[in-house]
Amino acid sequence: MFSVVVPGRPCQTDIVAIDPQPNGQATKFAFTIPMNPSFNDLVIFFLPGTVLPPDTGAAIYAQLPDPTTGAPTDFRFIGALANEKPSGIFQIQPPSSIPKRSEDEEEDEMLDEGGSASNGVLTLGISIEPAQNIAPQLAALENEALAGSAQKQISTKVLAQRIIGSAFNFLASFSETDKGREIVPLKSFRDWWTKFERRIDMDPSFLEKADPNTT
Repeated sequence: MFSVVVPGRPCQTDIVAIDPQPNGQATKFAFTIPMNPSFNDLVIFFLPGTVLPPDTGAAIYAQLPDPTTGAPTDFRFIGALANEKPSGIFQIQPPSSIPKRSEDEEEDEMLDEGGSASNGVLTLGISIEPAQNIAPQLAALENEALAGSAQKQISTKVLAQRIIGSAFNFLASFSETDKGREIVPLKSFRDWWTKFERRIDMDPSFLEKADPNTT
C-alpha cells in the first residue's frame, strides 16, 4: 500500500503488516530504515491503486534510535496521508531536537567509514485510523511548528536588541552636547564597529549568551 523514499536511497517497499487479519485487511504497518547515513526528511506515498476506507487516514509515526545508545525511543506522530493527499514530505524530528555539531565533529563524520556517526534504525509506523482521531494530532503538530517559528523570530529580535544595545552603550560615553542636542562623532561609531567585528571574530556566539558583555 505504501512506499518510502529517503533522499539518496532507493525506493523502499518492504513494508510489514503489524496486525495481519484473516481477511488480509491489516491496519497497522511498519518500515525499518537504517539511520546511517543520517537524514531528517523522507517521502511517503501511496502505491498505485491504494484507496483508504471512507473517513479514514494513514497516520504516520516515527520511532527514532537514541543518538547515544541506538536503542529505540518513543513513537512520535509526524503527519498523515489520505485519499486526497496520497503523498507527502515528512520531517522525522523537530529542528529543536537536532543537536548542533562542531566543525571537528562534522569532519569526523565525513571521515567515518559509513559516512555518518548515526546508529540504529528508524521504525516508521503507518496506522489506518478514523479521520476524527488524526485531526487533533495534526492540529498539535501544526501548533508545534508555529511555536518553533515564533521562537526563531523572538531569537532574531533579541539578537537585534543586543546589537543596538551594544552600540548605544559604547557611543553614549562619547556623546557631546551642542545647543541642547546630543551629538556623537562619526569616528566613535567606526570605532564601535571595529571593536564589534573583532569581538564577533573572537567569539561568534557571544550575542546568543544570556548576558553578553557589551563592546
